[in-house]
Amino acid sequence: MQPARDTARTMSKENVEICKRAFELLLDRPDLAAGIEAALEYADPDVVLESAIVSGAEGSAYRGYDGLRAWAADSDAAFEELRTVPEEFRDLDNRVLMLGRVFGRGRGSGVAVESPIAFLTTFRGGRIIHATGFLDWDEALEAAGLPA
Repeated sequence: MQPARDTARTMSKENVEICKRAFELLLDRPDLAAGIEAALEYADPDVVLESAIVSGAEGSAYRGYDGLRAWAADSDAAFEELRTVPEEFRDLDNRVLMLGRVFGRGRGSGVAVESPIAFLTTFRGGRIIHATGFLDWDEALEAAGLPA
């Protein structure tokens, strides 16, 4: 029998791989809507996404699969181009911190956007239950309980 500590470590490594795979699916599709549909297999039906860039009609939290679909639609409406480039994934037991960069171009305005971005993702039972976006790595590190 595997000790509980080793089981937790194995699960946290699996969470990192799930997080990486979900980002790959999002980024490997012609549009965000297709990426979201592909990545839903890794999300809990009650998932919550708090976006750093796009906020919906009810604020910045998107809830459930339909919420993720709404985030993709809102992102598409706001941006002509929106691309996240993950640079690092940190294993935090039942959470994963992704640090990266986001690039975009506003729809209509044509204004270019380039910024640091981070997502602190929480897992339960091998599925994403919550993801919070940050446009400042120090804020993300602080939220994760890590030194900036």
